[in-house]
Amino acid sequence: MAENTGKSSGKNTKTLIIAIIALLLIINGVVYYMDYREKEEMRAEIASKDTELADTYRRLNDMTTELDARIAEIEKLGGNVEELEKAKAELEAEKQQLQRSGEIARRRLNEVNAKVKGYETLLREKDVEITRLRTLSDSLYAENTNLKTTQNQLSDSVRTINQNRQELSKKVAIASRLKAENIKVAAVNKRGKEREGEFRDGQIDKLKVTFNLADNPVAPIESKDILLRVIDPNGNVLFDVATGSGTMMIDGREEFYTAQQNILFDNTRQQLTYMYDKGSEFEEGVYNVELYADGFMIGQEKFRVK
Repeated sequence: MAENTGKSSGKNTKTLIIAIIALLLIINGVVYYMDYREKEEMRAEIASKDTELADTYRRLNDMTTELDARIAEIEKLGGNVEELEKAKAELEAEKQQLQRSGEIARRRLNEVNAKVKGYETLLREKDVEITRLRTLSDSLYAENTNLKTTQNQLSDSVRTINQNRQELSKKVAIASRLKAENIKVAAVNKRGKEREGEFRDGQIDKLKVTFNLADNPVAPIESKDILLRVIDPNGNVLFDVATGSGTMMIDGREEFYTAQQNILFDNTRQQLTYMYDKGSEFEEGVYNVELYADGFMIGQEKFRVK
């Protein structure tokens, strides 16, 4: 009976050991499962954070592009971009920090996401500012266009007025030119006897030219130089410095004149007389007599020497 008791006691001990081993295996299995599950959850959380981190980094990149676009637009419209430049610098710093350490980036993810929302709010505010600046720019452009149109119209008007004034000045200048009337050419001999029209060289001691200045209400009362040119049949001007001859400008050319008088034109049909002393013999032929004032011919006549 004692042997049976001993066998029974050994059997119970063996059973207990098996039970304990089984229990330990179960506990180890549970611990292993719990540890495995915790690691899987951590891996899943890290993967999720990494995905969110990548998305956040992408959003930061997109935001950099949008900031650049807003900065360019506001600069173009003449606005202040200091705040946007500062925000861009902060954003670039955040991007660099996210790239340095994944663990640090995961811990700061919520903080960075909050800043991203702040940047988005800033962009919306700048969109409102851009709209305002565009409206102001369009208004200024329209106003500037109107001013340019008005200025062009005024310039056209001034140009037209100046053209009309120049044309009027030309017309007045033409209208104010003097005119010689009743031009007579006579040969005066040594006894003072005068002959007109045709005469011989021997009958000429002096050449006398008389004429009137025609009435001209447009011409101003002022000093005038009246120039006489006597041109022989060969086209040469009778010229003698000793008797007051000189040179004058006609159509941009320097030409000789025979005699000159300076008068005060008073619009009274005043009569002028030139006496030219004969310096040499007069050839036979037709002579031209021309009168000038202000660079323009004011009258002409002919005479013949037989």
